[in-house]
Amino acid sequence: MGTDAHAFLQDLARGLTAQSDQLTEVVLQRLRSELPEVWRYEDIAALAPVALSEVVDTALEFLERGRDLSEVTTPPAAIDFACRLAEHGVQISELLRIYRLVHAGLLHLLYEETGHLTKDPELINAVTITLSALAFEYVDRTSQQAVAAYQRARDRWLQRRLIMINEAGTRIGSTLDTARTAQELADVGTDHFADLVTVDLLDAALREEGTPPADGPPLLRRIAQSVSDGSKDPAAGSGPRHTYQEGSQPAVVLATGQPLRLGITASDAPTWLKVPPDDRGASGVGGIHSLLLIPLWARGNPLGLAQFCRRQTADPFDDDDLLLAQEISSRAAVNIDNARRYTQERSIALTLQRSLLPQHAPEESAVETAARYLPSGSRAGVGGDWYDVIPLSGARVALVVGDVVGRGLHASATMGRLRTAVRTLADIDLTPDELLTHLDDVVIRLQRAEQRGMDEISATCLYAVYDPVSRVCSLASAGHVLPAVVTPGDVSSRTVVFPKLQIGPPLGLGGLPFETDQFELPQGSLLVLYTDGLIESRARDVDAALAVLSDVLAQAPASLEETCDGLLHALLPSRPADDVALLVARTRVLDAHHVATLDVPSDPAVVSQARAFASERLAAWGLEEMAFITELVVSELVTNAIRYGKSPIQLRMILQSTVTCEVSDASGTAPHLRRARDFDEGGRGLLLVAQLTERWGTRHHREGKVIWAEQLIPSALAE
Repeated sequence: MGTDAHAFLQDLARGLTAQSDQLTEVVLQRLRSELPEVWRYEDIAALAPVALSEVVDTALEFLERGRDLSEVTTPPAAIDFACRLAEHGVQISELLRIYRLVHAGLLHLLYEETGHLTKDPELINAVTITLSALAFEYVDRTSQQAVAAYQRARDRWLQRRLIMINEAGTRIGSTLDTARTAQELADVGTDHFADLVTVDLLDAALREEGTPPADGPPLLRRIAQSVSDGSKDPAAGSGPRHTYQEGSQPAVVLATGQPLRLGITASDAPTWLKVPPDDRGASGVGGIHSLLLIPLWARGNPLGLAQFCRRQTADPFDDDDLLLAQEISSRAAVNIDNARRYTQERSIALTLQRSLLPQHAPEESAVETAARYLPSGSRAGVGGDWYDVIPLSGARVALVVGDVVGRGLHASATMGRLRTAVRTLADIDLTPDELLTHLDDVVIRLQRAEQRGMDEISATCLYAVYDPVSRVCSLASAGHVLPAVVTPGDVSSRTVVFPKLQIGPPLGLGGLPFETDQFELPQGSLLVLYTDGLIESRARDVDAALAVLSDVLAQAPASLEETCDGLLHALLPSRPADDVALLVARTRVLDAHHVATLDVPSDPAVVSQARAFASERLAAWGLEEMAFITELVVSELVTNAIRYGKSPIQLRMILQSTVTCEVSDASGTAPHLRRARDFDEGGRGLLLVAQLTERWGTRHHREGKVIWAEQLIPSALAE
């Protein structure tokens, strides 16, 4: 009976071969009704009849020839069909369901045809048993090959997606620029799976100030868009602000943070979708038939919205495309937020940095100055470089350049604290080495006050004091590069020197000494102070940079502003890797007409001579109206030196924008203000000096001390 069943099946298959097209159509109609979602892919819909025809022919040939199952192979079109399903992200369960429906339908047709050809119940039963057994084995064999092909194609598809995600991670966020990062997201989208991508960011997210957004729907600004090759470039939409109506899909996606996949037709196009016509002239929604709305969220906060559109690609977006868009958009959102935070922090740090630097070059009789501060162009952020010009007593001036280690707001704030400390220490007229010693203690105290885990505070500083009377420059360095000195003269006779001086340890180490070096500067010399960012670069070593610096200074024009610009142009690229502070000073000299000295014996009787000397000098300067107060000041200072100080005693008067009276002696004891009681004989002199002059003070040196007082010259006399 088994032989009869096999023979019957061979005859049955031979008879149905001529009707294979009809069998294919019947099974195809059933597939379309059972799995309508598969037919939305045009390539699958076109391949399905061919694949199904080959499956039917192969099955009938197997029955007709009675071939061994080991010789059966899945038809090539069916293998291609399985691969297409994998590439479109169709689940493998759908592939197996298709196989079940196809072979179940074919088996049902064979059962029906058997009933038409014979009425013998025993033969029908034998054929049914034989056909069922063969069918199960046949389906297992062919489906195994199809599943293997599906898995290989799926693995290749997943690998391409992984490569795409890795490429997105490499391309997106290459800079800390918000607009550039958004554009990179749009470009990646159109390069791989979308025809049009737009990126809208919240106006509040782009706003550098901390002002709250206005009430109502959130304002957005389109800052990036991209189209794939062959698509018509949409009208530029970057810049103008816009909103989405409350309740619309973009507004819901933006508010909830949940992505959305939309299918769009011309008849139900949303009003918020405004895209120009595509190359085929489709209007309304510009031919868009599939759309992904992806929220851009980072660190729990909304930043904007990305829209991925298809209008020339026939296939709509599927769930895998949605996941891919979410993956690259989430990475882009983090990079956009990083860029936004960096931009805001850099702006704040730069504003703080510039506010803590001198706002204009002060007018000094000792030097003429020009300065520049240039923030770094690197991702590390603004540093802590600073410069300062501090007027001192006795017509002297302090020139300061420093560099705080680190970047960002912390470095800028530390710079402000150190600059304030330097000004405070300079006000008590410390020598350069003593000032740096005290500043070192300040940095150590700041280190101890900082929280654990924060970067250790460290800095370098160069402090120079120039005296226009003696032409002596006193200088000390705490780990800072030494200045350049340019002798006066024309270009042919000018020389540039880098003095070989002592360089102490950076600030913050503690326990190590600083040394003060002194040298004379001819009138008109240039003293150039700078931070290491001016000469240190990856593209050039320090010696080469110093050679360029020397060449520029040797050819420097008379204008100090032009000299600063020339140095920056010659030594720095467009985006320097480190901050740069530059201070250029041209020295001046106060001649004998502006300075007068008198040696005073330690005898109270000579106080009147000191007053007469001061009166005569004021008359020579045309400042007779200042004689009364000046004589009182001179009398008090000289009397204190004679009574409490030690010889030698000297009176010095300096004329600049003020009149300064100085009395020096060999004692280290400094006077101080005190409130005199009603019957006290003394204690009122310094109080009078403090009230009648603009400022007064004491400075110590190795040979003793100097007590000085400054008076402003009345505007009428100054003219």
